[in-house]
Amino acid sequence: MTTTNTFGQPVGPPVPSWQGAESLSPVTLTGQWVRVEPLDADRHADALFTAWQAPDAAPETRDALAARWTYLGGRPFDDGPGCHAWLADRAASADPCFYAIVDAASGQALGIAAYLNIVPEHGSVEVGHLHFSPRLARTAAATEAMVLMMGHAFAQGYRRYEWKCDALNAPSRRAAERLGFRFEGIFRQHRVVQGHNRDTAWFSVLDGDWPALERAFACWLAADNFDPQGRQHRPLGELTEAALAAS
Repeated sequence: MTTTNTFGQPVGPPVPSWQGAESLSPVTLTGQWVRVEPLDADRHADALFTAWQAPDAAPETRDALAARWTYLGGRPFDDGPGCHAWLADRAASADPCFYAIVDAASGQALGIAAYLNIVPEHGSVEVGHLHFSPRLARTAAATEAMVLMMGHAFAQGYRRYEWKCDALNAPSRRAAERLGFRFEGIFRQHRVVQGHNRDTAWFSVLDGDWPALERAFACWLAADNFDPQGRQHRPLGELTEAALAAS
């Protein structure tokens, strides 16, 4: 959709009274299964190290856990103190702004996520640095954490919510599409990561998409969408695809 300026040139549609989005100051977001709270190494490091490392697991299990970090630039620590130091450095950052994802029932941190590339004047922000433990990955709690962060960004006036990942990271690309992000394309030779080329896949959700997606998320997260064993009746991807088609 375009309009025309006084010189007869096509330009984008007006954004009336745009004043920019609010800053994303650290805040605690609470859901049914998780809290998303500002990262604090002293409070979260021990639980995260245990969740990420499984130090008593068999060697093949430890290798599988380490492999989860491949598309995140590799695991940046080898022991508990190293994990604490790495998390303390992350917690001190304003952009990216890191959060711990805490299981509501146990109070244990099971993963982290961040807002990054935060540009309030244009209303654009990215979600990333997703480091989910096996206990968190592919659960309703993980989805809820992503929904809470997305909803908070739009509530603060952001117009564009981004997801970027290694173009070869098929699980991350599927996760983005399941959450209602639209694929926008590939940035070729975007980075060099651990001596390897990285092409980056870009996805986004826009503020105009959010009302329909919010309803889809509410339907999926509702108690009656899960059987007593916790299995979903309607897949989230089906709901978000329908929501975007109708919006």
